[in-house]
Amino acid sequence: MRFEGTAAYVADKDLMVAVNAAIALERPLLVKGEPGTGKTELARQVASALGLDFIEWNVKSTTKAQQGLYEYDAVSRLRDSQLGDDRFSDIRNYIKRGKLWDAFAAPKKVVLLIDEIDKADIEFPNDLLQELDRMEFFVYETGETIHAALRPIVIITSNNEKELPDAFLRRCFFH
Repeated sequence: MRFEGTAAYVADKDLMVAVNAAIALERPLLVKGEPGTGKTELARQVASALGLDFIEWNVKSTTKAQQGLYEYDAVSRLRDSQLGDDRFSDIRNYIKRGKLWDAFAAPKKVVLLIDEIDKADIEFPNDLLQELDRMEFFVYETGETIHAALRPIVIITSNNEKELPDAFLRRCFFH
């Protein structure tokens, strides 16, 4: 798997080297730059050029790392239990998969974009360290561990709005 750019996206040699090194080393690629310089489009074009599905997780200031894994809706489950709804008996009915879970569970390799990671609070990147390293996470409500069937190509963008933690930076290939 090699990225050589596409007809719609002309990548310079250094960028192609960074993308291909991240793919070969199976490490997240962190792309930093000013807004509007094509960081998000790079991820789309990598997916297109390699014929892979594309999963996009847009990070906002209120986004928590847990949302990328899954969200458990305890309020709906409580309401359903009070109303006698049959859905109550299976806790899985109240778990909404996040973008990381979707990427881990994909039947074939995908490109996962974590877009504008620097918008979230400072702990957000550190909260994803273990999951991105091990490509697995534990679902406490069901007692199951979700393992990545195939390691996704992870591209992370940053607009340089704030510094990212050193521990996170050490785990990424950087451009």
